[in-house]
Amino acid sequence: MWSLLVNNWQTFLIGFWNTILCSILALIFSLIIGTVFAILETMPNKFWRGVARVYIEIFRNIPLLVIAMIFYLVIPQFWIKMSGFAAGTIGLTLYTSAFISETVRAGIQSVGDGQMEGARSNGMTYWQAMRYVILPQAFRIVIPPLGNQFVNLIKNSSVLAFVAGFDLMYQGDVIASSTFQTIPTYIIVGLFYLILTLPLSYYMQHLENK
Repeated sequence: MWSLLVNNWQTFLIGFWNTILCSILALIFSLIIGTVFAILETMPNKFWRGVARVYIEIFRNIPLLVIAMIFYLVIPQFWIKMSGFAAGTIGLTLYTSAFISETVRAGIQSVGDGQMEGARSNGMTYWQAMRYVILPQAFRIVIPPLGNQFVNLIKNSSVLAFVAGFDLMYQGDVIASSTFQTIPTYIIVGLFYLILTLPLSYYMQHLENK
């Protein structure tokens, strides 16, 4: 197994880097998008609550692979062509944002109503109250489930392998098919994923305890 890693280290590192890049981009944008739709879902306005609900239900109930394939195969037929990496990252972002939205919404609703009322009575707008009063408390509450979503996001980044995204799983498939060393290859791939997920899991536990 060591010789397999040494002989193909460049290929593994390319896939490892693409997985890291995809995960970081998807994490940042899914957190932003998910938070925005969580706020919309808790607004008094029924229209915006409905918009948020439709978005969440669509992307939460369609398989991630189908979403990625839509961006990789369907959208280029009618609009703009994109690489497998871009299609997979966009699909992963939208899919994860729906779950993050539900997580953040639960955190917002767990904050007492008096917090919003007090902020509004002091002259804050709805969005100012959300930004400075409600969201800081909500995020502290939802750190554990958010950590789980982030770890799942990294593991779900393997969807790029199905759309030629040149991620870790894709490169593992290439190496396994060329060397016929299937078991050692996927053990190495699994170890690379552990390098990404274990530190994140421990860091989120540290935040939760802190």
